[in-house]
Amino acid sequence: QVHVVESGGGLVQPGGSLRLSCVASGSIFANMGWYRQAPGKQRELVAIITRAGSTNYVDSVKGRFTISRDNAKNTVYLQMNSLKPEDTAVYYCKADTAVSNYWGQGTQVTVSS
Repeated sequence: QVHVVESGGGLVQPGGSLRLSCVASGSIFANMGWYRQAPGKQRELVAIITRAGSTNYVDSVKGRFTISRDNAKNTVYLQMNSLKPEDTAVYYCKADTAVSNYWGQGTQVTVSS
């Protein structure tokens, strides 16, 4: 059975940093990624990383966020620096196998003074 669990969200002031973690278990995962959904908006891709380490980011976070993964631990990280109020959202982890994809329950990130 596959499980995907995020952690690391919280309240941070503008300009601050947070690091999100996501542990996936129960399978071998190809792509792993972070998505976010702000109130009243559609869920959007934030960053994605392949098993080989290739990455892709939405333009709004380039230069501020860094995605990385540890394949031995089936864990993906999102280091978020220079956070802005518009980064406030629920952040979700998605882990893809060869035949399906799995979502975590989400972790709230709030950027506010």
